Amino acid sequence: MTKEELALAVIDRLKKEYPNAGCTLDYNEAWKLLVSVRLAAQCTDARVNVVVEKLYEKYPDVNALADADVDDIEAIVRPCGLGRSKARDISACMKVLRDEYGGKVPDDFNALLKLPGVGRKSANLIMGDVFGKPAIVTDTHCIRLVNRIGLVDGIKEPKKVEMALWKLIPPEEGSDFCHRLVYHGRDVCTARTKPHCDWCCLQDICGRVGVE
Repeated sequence: MTKEELALAVIDRLKKEYPNAGCTLDYNEAWKLLVSVRLAAQCTDARVNVVVEKLYEKYPDVNALADADVDDIEAIVRPCGLGRSKARDISACMKVLRDEYGGKVPDDFNALLKLPGVGRKSANLIMGDVFGKPAIVTDTHCIRLVNRIGLVDGIKEPKKVEMALWKLIPPEEGSDFCHRLVYHGRDVCTARTKPHCDWCCLQDICGRVGVE
């Protein structure tokens, strides 16, 4: 089986296993997803979803958050870890949205990358989830699983994994595929315990069963 064939088979099986998989960060506006994905660095999505409720209660829109004192933002987001740097990035990002984009999140990948605190993973998440455009989100689950499955060979650098997957994953499948990897990585192909290969829907096609 070629890598291209393997990719299509994995996509098909994960679709059946997790038909409704989506982003696990709660948001109802694009700027809120920008905030949440910055807070999610080295923090669980579940904790971020709790913390942002208080943040949005106090600062309900881009302008309010842009005008907020960084210390006040930090006091709220501290439970997510790295509070100072995250607060600075959120403040700076909201100021750019306010001053350069009329409070809207740009739908251009390169423009997103220029926003404070936004890297390729975050930009891809926004492009796929908010704007419905092709996206490959190489988070820790994605990187671990595509190496274990055999879609990439010993590549751990996020951008290199992303570039490799662009060659294998149909553009319209990328965003949902990466969300399904998150679900599969949490439930079955876990990081902190031995993968549960015995009940994995990919067990007969996985190239590296039970091996990092």
